[in-house]
Amino acid sequence: MSTRPRPLIGVTTYLVQARWGVAWDLPAALLPAAYHEHVQRAGGLATLLPPDDPAVAASLVRRLDGLIIAGGEDLDPALYGERPHPRAGTPVPERDRWELALLDAALEQGLPVLGICRGLQVMNVHAGGTLIQHLPDEVGHEGHNPVPGSFSDHTVKAVPGTLTGSLLPGHTLDVATHHHQAVDRLGAGLIATAHAEDGTVEALEYADGRFALGIQWHPEPKDDLRLTQALVRAAGGSGD
Repeated sequence: MSTRPRPLIGVTTYLVQARWGVAWDLPAALLPAAYHEHVQRAGGLATLLPPDDPAVAASLVRRLDGLIIAGGEDLDPALYGERPHPRAGTPVPERDRWELALLDAALEQGLPVLGICRGLQVMNVHAGGTLIQHLPDEVGHEGHNPVPGSFSDHTVKAVPGTLTGSLLPGHTLDVATHHHQAVDRLGAGLIATAHAEDGTVEALEYADGRFALGIQWHPEPKDDLRLTQALVRAAGGSGD
């Protein structure tokens, strides 16, 4: 067993009305347990990062070794200069502002980043990119989110010679998917590094080679720890 300290990986959360137990029905910061369990299995320590004042993001990031921007609600389309599509979800401005501030601080401080689903979209919008607000309008099928509330599988192919491709030898893999939005125009400094069979951008990274990777799929429901282990290694751990 490795004797290295386990890196502290911050994972962002939802901010929603939630019910639990017999009678509780309150606003809650929450995250599916698969996220923190995935980080732990990859050799990291997980800490949850509920929405907070964006002004404290930089000081918080200095306490972390790595950052995961988790999946969740649609971003406010006003952030990329568009009006809401009829099928777009209700924005959560507190979360949008918080995650954009965390990402900004992480990139400034050189912290390793993994964006998952919504997290990829946060990365693209942060860089000045835009989103397809309802993907079936563009691809003509519901294959990326066929059953609301349940993950489905589809195939993605990583681009050889990229960080994504180097972390996923063989380049083609089946992934868990649940999204109805996707990258439209790439933000400045980003490159697309994996695609679905219908051409949808499934991963992106920064052209300068830093460890800041966004994936449109969800690794946490599956046993494939490669990307999260790579994040842990980049954060100073063994990735065991």
